[in-house]
Amino acid sequence: MQTRSDQRAGLAYGVAAYTMWGLLPLYWHLLDAAAPSEILAHRMVWSLPVALVILAVLRRWSWIGPLLRQPRRLALILLCAVVISSNWFLYIWAVNAGHVLEASLGYFINPLVSIAFGVLFLRERLRPLQWTAVGIGAVAVVVMTVAYGKVPWIALGLAFSFATYGLVKKGVKLDGIEGFSAETAMQMLPALGFLIFLALHGEASFTTGGVGQALLLAGCGIATAVPLICFGASAMRLPLTMIGMLQYLAPTFQFLLGLTVFGEEMPAERWAGFALVWAALTMLTWDALRTARRGRAALADAAARSGEVAAAEAVQAADAAREAAAGTAAAPTSAPQPPGGLTQ
Repeated sequence: MQTRSDQRAGLAYGVAAYTMWGLLPLYWHLLDAAAPSEILAHRMVWSLPVALVILAVLRRWSWIGPLLRQPRRLALILLCAVVISSNWFLYIWAVNAGHVLEASLGYFINPLVSIAFGVLFLRERLRPLQWTAVGIGAVAVVVMTVAYGKVPWIALGLAFSFATYGLVKKGVKLDGIEGFSAETAMQMLPALGFLIFLALHGEASFTTGGVGQALLLAGCGIATAVPLICFGASAMRLPLTMIGMLQYLAPTFQFLLGLTVFGEEMPAERWAGFALVWAALTMLTWDALRTARRGRAALADAAARSGEVAAAEAVQAADAAREAAAGTAAAPTSAPQPPGGLTQ
């Protein structure tokens, strides 16, 4: 059972992880002198050394050998690497192209898409409120299509790519740092080759943008790994319902940055679309909390009943023992009697 201090630490780690993810647009904006493809390549290249350092500190190498003997899992990890790479590229491009609000919409929509994937691919059954939330999310996409004058493809691309990543990860079955390390190992060589190509053609801002630009690009690995580490520490200490609520912090920060720091426009019809998404997420959160509360109540009731049964069995055993003892005391003995028939 988790102690209260563990839960407080888990909450702190979770808030830190999602806050850092929510503030990443500020970091990518500092790198807007570089092309999104170069930023992505540096993120891949510098993430692997960070991952290796973490594995060395934790001494977690035993998973590598068995993984290399499983071609199917390696193929799934490669697919994960491709999908998350596309997600990262689209997000970096969206931020530096002035679409932070639409990017935040994508991560607000993501839980709804993940639920839909669960129904389509994992044959999961939804509760009525979950169906309602998914329906409201679909209406929100229609409203946002009208608001933007086109399909919000950035938001949908981010939502569907990250939901696909989560779906494929279920088949990989590796913990956070192991999965991250395996994926970045597959990303590293193509990314390094691309950076060498840019350098040879004089198009690499890492070599032409000065020391500050080079340090920022090298820091992409830390900016990627640190939130992941905090998330892993949080997931070990908090229930999934709490993690589910914390995940809305990141798009909320992104949304606020889009409004305040980047000064993006937010006409009334876009507010309406976001409001519908937020209503759907509120339903999901309330349904998750209610279900978790009912689950805890059912477990407590089952524990109480099992305790009552155990107590009743103990009483019956004690009664049986007393009856056996009384029967033994009343039984005749074969001890010799005193001479002359006299009793003592």
